[in-house]
Amino acid sequence: MARMTMIEAVRSAMDVSMARDENVVVFGEDVGYFGGVFRCTQGLQAKYGKTRCFDAPISESGIVGTAIGMAAYGLKPCVEIQFADYMYPAYDQITQEAARIRYRSNGDFTCPIVLRMPTGGGIFGGQTHSQSPEALFTHVCGLKVIVPSNPYDAKGLLISAIEDPDPVMFLEPKRLYNGPFDGHHERPVTPWSKHELGDVPEGHYTIPIGKAEIRRTGSAVTVIAYGTMVHVALAAAEETGIDAEVIDLRSLLPLDLDTIVQSVTKTGRCVVVHEATLTSGFGGELVSLVQEHCFYHLEAPVIRVTGWDTPYPHAQEWDYFPGPARVGRALTEVMEA
Repeated sequence: MARMTMIEAVRSAMDVSMARDENVVVFGEDVGYFGGVFRCTQGLQAKYGKTRCFDAPISESGIVGTAIGMAAYGLKPCVEIQFADYMYPAYDQITQEAARIRYRSNGDFTCPIVLRMPTGGGIFGGQTHSQSPEALFTHVCGLKVIVPSNPYDAKGLLISAIEDPDPVMFLEPKRLYNGPFDGHHERPVTPWSKHELGDVPEGHYTIPIGKAEIRRTGSAVTVIAYGTMVHVALAAAEETGIDAEVIDLRSLLPLDLDTIVQSVTKTGRCVVVHEATLTSGFGGELVSLVQEHCFYHLEAPVIRVTGWDTPYPHAQEWDYFPGPARVGRALTEVMEA
């Protein structure tokens, strides 16, 4: 076991995959010599050469379109979109091509590509470097959507994604790259080296796509979260003293509905937390599923804690960001309902 940041864990996943399979290629903007804007690909070009880890032009549509063509002919591209906010020019390629190839070819072709992209806020990136677009992908049949919350999961899930025969959207919460951020921006950053989930095997291992993890057991209320919000939810539970069970979804599509239903059936209450905007966010889908499957067990309405229905505001980052105080108020409200 080694202690890794999420950056190092993601890099290790690509390194292990490239060593095991010569068809795995890595490319994107500045990922070669420079090692990526967050250094997630640092050293891979030197180790595997410029034909397996290389820079691409500043054209997200071109990057994804090229990856789709490579995948159709047997390669396994793992490409980086520098920020999730930049993926919109490639949305047509992702949703109309990559997601449809298996269906439209009657299984003759698959599209084993992984699209890595840093997502979310908390770094004062403003409106074009802080978005959380996961709901735009979970609506599309043919895609898989993953949002890890820690280095151990990030590596195991990324290896699973690279080995998957279908396209996988791999959203990396950039605020978690260097430590388990709990929303308390006024405190020093806790490094992953001091967290148990910073222990990451150096070799090959996988985590099944579509399986959630319970990060905190409890009997009073279920909190459903993913990415950075997992750590915020854990902090809110501790600070309020409420006996909350915190579920880390890890995979949004496919979704581990069984774990959600079992938990809410036990607790009778539910709070859903995500950083993306409220309207049409993935939390709306989660609330609907809880309502459909757990109605007769609910003791209170399900509450959502999310970002605002506005562009991500640079000047009011921490008001927009769903911190532990806002989650704590929701936990108290649902317990008093």
